[in-house]
Amino acid sequence: MHLIPHPDSEAGPAASPARRRLLLASAAALASGGWPAAWAQSSRSLRLIVPFTPGGSTDILARAIGPKLGLALGRNVIIDNKPGAGGSLGAGEAAKADPDGNTLLMGHIGTLAVNPAIYPKLSYDPLKSFVPVAWVARVPNVLVVPAASPARNFKEFIELARSKPGALTFSSGGNGSAAHITFEYLKLRAKVFMLHIPYRGTAPSINDLIAGQVDATFTGAPAVLPHIKSGRLRALAVSSPQRIPSLPDVPTVAESGFPGFEADQWYGVVAPAGTPAAVVAQLNAEINKALALPEVAQQLAGEGAVPMPTTPQAFGQHIAAEIPRWAEVVKAGNVSAN
Repeated sequence: MHLIPHPDSEAGPAASPARRRLLLASAAALASGGWPAAWAQSSRSLRLIVPFTPGGSTDILARAIGPKLGLALGRNVIIDNKPGAGGSLGAGEAAKADPDGNTLLMGHIGTLAVNPAIYPKLSYDPLKSFVPVAWVARVPNVLVVPAASPARNFKEFIELARSKPGALTFSSGGNGSAAHITFEYLKLRAKVFMLHIPYRGTAPSINDLIAGQVDATFTGAPAVLPHIKSGRLRALAVSSPQRIPSLPDVPTVAESGFPGFEADQWYGVVAPAGTPAAVVAQLNAEINKALALPEVAQQLAGEGAVPMPTTPQAFGQHIAAEIPRWAEVVKAGNVSAN
């Protein structure tokens, strides 16, 4: 639903007089330095589109920073969940929004880096349709096996997979999901073959893993930490460059024989292309301040997330570097959305 309708949503040469007046006024305000002040003082609600259902990491992170951003700007921030097609529907809607600083997207590795390789008719281009605003967080993936698995550590797991090509299975929350792509990357680097079992969501994939119906999964820390602590799952490795505080005794894949391995999920805010640089700078500053607040840091830590305050430019460089990397993995694994 369009929570913040614009008088005229058309774009291009045939735009209406109302649309042209907005563009002219915006250009004049930006040129005079008046746009950021006028935008910050506006009473319009900010719309933060989350392209997934409520309750997932993308939604949780959006709700962690949204209220803080609204408080800093003196505006209401509406979290608008628009799930579908691996996040592509919500992202496509955000890409078409007016670049007036009032519509943002909470993007993640799937919507901004993986989807271009999976969906041939994507309605947006991660680099051309958006401007990066703020890198919010990264969430390490954890490779886990059932408690009864014969693999006691990462080395034994790889040796087991190599000794039985195609005999072991791994689960994920769906074809093309972050967990699927992460495991395909591990297969590529370790030169092992395992069968992918996709589920409709992370929860059922974890449930069957605990029950021993599948042999492994490599998914975000929040989904598996409780089961690791209860002893129902065994953690073998993490995807981040360094070990994570919540699992200090679990090694990284990189230190376990695969230098340079890095496959964390990451999340960040982007805005429609054309959003004024001054507005982007102000949003970036306020989001970075929110990430530094103790209560936000504590909330992110509870999700296994690591805050990533940085510049829009650095976040943009990260997105640009991730797209070809994951396209190679998608091609090698013959990954599709079906």
